[in-house]
Amino acid sequence: MKEIIQRDVNVWDTYVTKKDGTTMHFDIIAPVEVSNTETIYNYGKAYLKMKGQEGLPLSAKQCKLCHIETLKPEWLEEIVQKGYFIIEMEGCN
Repeated sequence: MKEIIQRDVNVWDTYVTKKDGTTMHFDIIAPVEVSNTETIYNYGKAYLKMKGQEGLPLSAKQCKLCHIETLKPEWLEEIVQKGYFIIEMEGCN
C-alpha cells in the first residue's frame, strides 16, 4: 500500500460530548477513496472505545468532512494497518 504516499486524504472534524460532559475534539484522517460515512463513523467509534468512551453517538452532527489534505508520512503506517489515523485535538486524554 506504499502507493498511498502520494495521495490525498479526507479530514473529518469530530466533536463528541464525553461521558463526563466535556468535549472531545479529534480529526479522523482517511484516504479520499473511503467516502462511506458509516465507515468513517465506525473508525471514530473504534477510537472512542479505545478511549473508554464507547457507546457515544457519532453521526453527521458530531463528525463532518472538513477538507482534503496531502497524506503525511507519519500517518501512513496506521492508515495501512487500520484504514485511518486519528489526530487528537483537545479533551482526548
